[in-house]
Amino acid sequence: MELPNYLKSASEKLIDGMNLSAMSNSARELSRRYMEESGEGKSLLNKDEEAAVYSLMRMPATFSAVSTALEHICQMSDFVPRTLLDAGAGTGGGSFAANEFFALDKIICLEREAAMENIGMKLMSSSEDDALREATYIRKDLVEEAIRTKDAKAEYSSDLVIASYVLNEMSMENRMEVVRFLWENTKKMLVIIEPGTPVGFSNIRRIRDFLIEKGAYVCAPCPHMETCKVTGDDWCHFTVRVQRGKLHRLLKEADVPYEDEKFSYIALSKEPIEGKDYGRIMRHPRTEKGRMELCMCTKEGIVHKTITKKDGEGYKRAKKANCGDAYLF
Repeated sequence: MELPNYLKSASEKLIDGMNLSAMSNSARELSRRYMEESGEGKSLLNKDEEAAVYSLMRMPATFSAVSTALEHICQMSDFVPRTLLDAGAGTGGGSFAANEFFALDKIICLEREAAMENIGMKLMSSSEDDALREATYIRKDLVEEAIRTKDAKAEYSSDLVIASYVLNEMSMENRMEVVRFLWENTKKMLVIIEPGTPVGFSNIRRIRDFLIEKGAYVCAPCPHMETCKVTGDDWCHFTVRVQRGKLHRLLKEADVPYEDEKFSYIALSKEPIEGKDYGRIMRHPRTEKGRMELCMCTKEGIVHKTITKKDGEGYKRAKKANCGDAYLF
């Protein structure tokens, strides 16, 4: 999945006149901070130049991961939101992705860092879509806002609430306080995306259990509402291939024209989801002559299903399937 052309152009314009060597240094320093200092709740970025470099480095992956999750949601439900709350919006990757899927009327972005807000607003002003151009950025710390509004009426209530790659930057206690806050501001669907690591998945699983207890209904990726079937050292995550432009490769100091973004996510609905009997493909399908092996999460647990040409239409669907797809039984 790729950023829309107008967004690519707008991102590159942000760094007009910036020294390539200085940008590369910023890119390395940002990577170090996010690898070594995330999870402590501290500010990791506070300059417009850093936010511009961040948007070039990370927004393509955020856009692609959110897009993949929304694609899964659309396969499982007829959900059509009109309003969006992008919590911890950064430079707006989640908002841009959601607006590609849905004709949004209103977008609210909560973001703590002024530099992220500044760059996000510049990028959104480049769109021809009214919802993006008129999006509202509100400078708020999610933890502080969750605590402040704990006993108050939801102020940012929206059909769709997205929190992508932000909860992993918090302590466990603060993370669950923010999850409660996000759920209270969700009218229809909450989507939370975390890094596709064992820790990221562990956070997602804990959030899943917490919100099911509060009455949430799982929309995706899980095909059931029972206790998570993933056990042992395994973890549930998905991969989306992100194309790298020339500048993206330079900042990442990479030779390969793509990267594989791994992420874990959960989509939870306020209303029951119409039941579909399916398995979520958890590994890349294994293909042999006339047969395929699919590892899937199902209502019965993690199963390995063999599908052959004798299965007719089912075999055709399996041949087109990728890791993360829903395979309807």
